[in-house]
This record gives sequence, C-alpha cells and structure tokens, in this order.
Amino acid sequence: MKGIILAGGTGSRLYPLTKVTNKHLLPVYDKPMIYYPLQTLIDAGLDEILIVSGRGHAGHFLELLGSGSEWDVRLTYEIQDEAGGIAQALGLAEGFADEEDVVVILGDNIFQDSISEDVSGFRGGSKIFLKEVPDAQRFGVAELDGDSVIGIEEKPEVPKSNFAVTGLYMYDSKVFKVIRELKPSGRGELEITDVNNYYIDQGRMSYRVLDGYWSDAGTFESLLRAGMIVQKHREKKEGTTDEH
Repeated sequence: MKGIILAGGTGSRLYPLTKVTNKHLLPVYDKPMIYYPLQTLIDAGLDEILIVSGRGHAGHFLELLGSGSEWDVRLTYEIQDEAGGIAQALGLAEGFADEEDVVVILGDNIFQDSISEDVSGFRGGSKIFLKEVPDAQRFGVAELDGDSVIGIEEKPEVPKSNFAVTGLYMYDSKVFKVIRELKPSGRGELEITDVNNYYIDQGRMSYRVLDGYWSDAGTFESLLRAGMIVQKHREKKEGTTDEH
C-alpha cells in the first residue's frame, strides 16, 4: 500500500498568507502543516509517499522535505497543473500507485488517531474516516445505517447525521478507473464525493469513527484552531499544563 498527500490548490481563503507560499507550508504550532499528514502516513507504516502540489511552489516542498530520507521513507512529487478537484489530483497518482491500494490524505488535515490497524487490515473496496461534529452542514456528511455507509451529501442544509467525512480515504487500485469515468460537477471539478458514492453504490465502502481530535487548517479560523489543538495536546502529553 502506498500513501498520497494532496497538497495543491491556491489557498485563497488564507490570502495574503498564501501570496508567496503554498498553504500546506504554513506553520501549525511548531511545524509546517505538511508535516502532520506526512507523519500520519509514516506512523501507519507507509514508506512510499507521493505529494501532489500545484505548479507555483512545488520546489518549496522539495526543498523542505527532500527525498524523505529524514524519515526513512521515499518521497515522490507530482504537479497538478490547474485546479480540477480532489479526485482529479488523485488521478495523477495512478502511475505512482502502480496497481497497489492507496491511502489518501488532504494536506491540510490534522489527525490524532493512528490508522496503522486500518492499513494492515484493509482488504479492498474503500474506507472513509468520520468525526462527529456540531456543525456538520459545513462538511461532507455520511448517512449511516448500522455498519454501512448508505450515502454522502456535500454541505447539506439539513444533515442526515453529525458525522463529517474527513480528508482521509483508503481505496483499492480500482479507484483510478472510477476517476477516469467521472464527469465534472457543476463547478467543473472531479469530486471525491462522487468517487466515494460509487463505492457506496457498489456496497464496498466501510468506515471508522475517529476518537481523537481532527481539524482542517484551510481557513484563518481553522488554522488558528488547529495550532491551539496541537499545542494543548502536546503540553498535556508532556505534562506541562494543568487540566481544568
């Protein structure tokens, strides 16, 4: 199994911080944002990882992360020439995947939970990771029926559950065929929700509800929140703060 970090996009919601750099290189507490999804994949036992970025700052990722030898992994880089959606960015990884299963993580998502058991136990199909949130209408929302996911809606006005679909996905090698057959959405992009709903329709989607913290960091508010969450967790782990 191989890992893929999707770190493209213009970061327009973080302008002017992103005027001269990619948002995934901005700091979250004491590390560049990209370090967090990278560590999630490394901790899961993946040692071949592809980073997909836009054209403007691709060299910055290479300068920061190099070959991956610092973490005893092999990093590969791919360029997404223009914004075409998450699924389109994932499609660029087909050659890298080389018919293996993949774990895909968005470069601005920060997770506390380990997914090592999910990786070792993956047997095909697809798996998504959910987090119960108080404001589900801001996210893609999973509709559940017992142990099954029966649908995903993007930013519904009336969510069918409180379980947000996080930016972490597992797919078998058939995902690239699915992407090739997708049609662009109304905003002209290939949507990852359409990929996930394909697997749901095939009865080949599983899920896990995360216990630990999760945050994206793609807006000023979420970037600040992510930094504060990481700081609080780090201080608690090191015993340098009091619980109230």
